[in-house]
Amino acid sequence: MPVSLIPRLTPPLTTLRQFDTCRLLPSRFADVEDSVLAPLAESDDHLHDLFDLDNATNARLVAQHGGAPGISMDELVFGVPNFRIINAAFTYARPEGSRFNDGLRGAWYCAFDIETALAEVSFHKTVEYMEINRFDDAVNYQTMLADFTSTFHDLRAQPRYEGCLDPASYIESQQLAARLLDGGSMGVIYPSARRSQGTNLACFRPALVGNVRKGDVYRLSWHGTPEPRIERVAPAADNADSTDD
Repeated sequence: MPVSLIPRLTPPLTTLRQFDTCRLLPSRFADVEDSVLAPLAESDDHLHDLFDLDNATNARLVAQHGGAPGISMDELVFGVPNFRIINAAFTYARPEGSRFNDGLRGAWYCAFDIETALAEVSFHKTVEYMEINRFDDAVNYQTMLADFTSTFHDLRAQPRYEGCLDPASYIESQQLAARLLDGGSMGVIYPSARRSQGTNLACFRPALVGNVRKGDVYRLSWHGTPEPRIERVAPAADNADSTDD
């Protein structure tokens, strides 16, 4: 167990009422229902076999049936628009985790504005291309809007937690998140490390992610350099009729 590098003090609490927060998902994930394998099926029987294969390792479905180590079925949400997308944020954690979660339990990350959300996604996607030294791709991202009314721990204007905002390390931020989560925290408001003046929210509780709906679609494309071209390719009105309730 690593020695904690963060202060034992708890960040201050802020009562937040924030509408239209922005989370960007690759469009291929935002439009899929229960399995990405459906287009491969040659018949109904084949589709059933593929679903069985997919469901055996589908983290969201495993969690919804009570089999996930990081989050219980009682915490997940059902019967509201886009509930699968909400649950997926908490059950599909990257193995190495992200800024305020480990590899066992995810969180709903979003920005207070689309410019910050685009800056965050652009940075992380560019890092992937840097690892293979190739900048030649285009990805469409679906904006998922959500509203929040709750009380969160707030790292803004808190110099003692600067290590939790390190652009190159998640060590201190994951330690803080684990302690806050164990203490019943709803989540963390924090300054963006990728856009000056931007603000992000990491929500720890699925039930707090409210009124999730589709916004605009953006295309990020790389043409030989690390700086992507960003274009809006579909407004929210063109995507408003698709939910998974």
